[in-house]
Amino acid sequence: MASVTQYAGDGRHTTSYYAASANRTELRDPLRGSQEFDVCVVGAGFSGISTALHLAEKGHNVAVVEGARIGWGASGRNGGQIVNGLNASLQTIRRRYGQDTASFVAGMVMEGGDIIRERVATYDIKCDLKPTNVFTAVTSAHMRELEERLALWRGYGIETQEMIGKDRIRDYVGTDFYAGGMIDHAGGHMHPLNLVLGEADAFESQGGTIFEMSMVESVELDGARPRITTKEGSITCRTLVLCGNAYLGHVVRELEPRVMPVSTQVMATEPLGEDVAARLLPTDTCIEDIRYILDYYRLSADKRLLFGGGTVYGGADPADIESKLRKNMDRVFPELASVKIEYAWSGNFALSFSRVPQMGRLNDNVYFAHGYSGHGVTGSHTFGRILAEAINGDRSRFDVFEKVPWIPFPGGRMFRVPYSVVGSWYYGLRDRLGI
Repeated sequence: MASVTQYAGDGRHTTSYYAASANRTELRDPLRGSQEFDVCVVGAGFSGISTALHLAEKGHNVAVVEGARIGWGASGRNGGQIVNGLNASLQTIRRRYGQDTASFVAGMVMEGGDIIRERVATYDIKCDLKPTNVFTAVTSAHMRELEERLALWRGYGIETQEMIGKDRIRDYVGTDFYAGGMIDHAGGHMHPLNLVLGEADAFESQGGTIFEMSMVESVELDGARPRITTKEGSITCRTLVLCGNAYLGHVVRELEPRVMPVSTQVMATEPLGEDVAARLLPTDTCIEDIRYILDYYRLSADKRLLFGGGTVYGGADPADIESKLRKNMDRVFPELASVKIEYAWSGNFALSFSRVPQMGRLNDNVYFAHGYSGHGVTGSHTFGRILAEAINGDRSRFDVFEKVPWIPFPGGRMFRVPYSVVGSWYYGLRDRLGI
């Protein structure tokens, strides 16, 4: 295997359920020698592969450079849920940036899920794609929040959501823990690592090139043709796209302070069997509650419960993931108290202070996208399409996002973690008090 990378150990996938059940494990060659491409994309997660596939379909000569394995970061570790919308609500976006921006965002919040379904159908990607997700309310205050969200989205013409009270919530999740919830019939869930691996195969089928185990050590942004350098090679290109997100590290100093890495954790039970699985999640949907520090869970294809939650600001991995999540799972599903946990893993997403993803340029031919703030499965697919549109000559949608102001973290890099921790304590207390 290629040389050890700075951020990814030896570059192999984490010991997750997804890695253990991945469709493809063959290692692509690293980047060697000096090469030239029309477009070079740094990062083989959802953002990078989505951008690259859209461009390859348009006939561009595209290379993707990945420091570890395809989907090594958040794209191959996340909860696998198709959650429509951004972390920041449409109401927040309207208040901060105006009605025109809110209307623009509302017109694209369903697009990422549609792209995923299109990709799966077009390229026959085997990723256990299933429909529908449910947002659950723990308190009556949460129910009011969901009702307001539904009314707001319907005001923008989005009609895929439906409220369900306590009398119906058990049709979807076998617990008395919730006060009710809201279905999104346009949501869904899937095996995220197999999705990005399938999209990578699709990209290669369109003539694209992927280099794995090729950590970018330097980026030259000046001049008409940007250049990236790895330990064994380099690429000079007409257009460079930076999609490293939480794992871009210190390579591009201009982007480093814009986002903060935050880790979240997931664990997988042993297979539960058909009967237990049907009691827990009768419709095989995925669940996400709406607390500030939330739980999210779903069934895998082999009837394990994949249960996630928790946050660690700054991106550190907890010493004991199972103990961190187990009490939450047992509180929702007491009957699982004696069930064995077979996999537990952690991964980082990139948090922006505004909770709105960022897309822009460092100069005329260097693009970036990052900061999905925990909603990257759908957002990254949409942003990949918008980046490709801009590179292909249509910057109408890109220009809207490029103009959205970047808000720095209070206190800068030194104090952004303690500031965020204090904020999480405050909102966590509100959740516990039901306000």
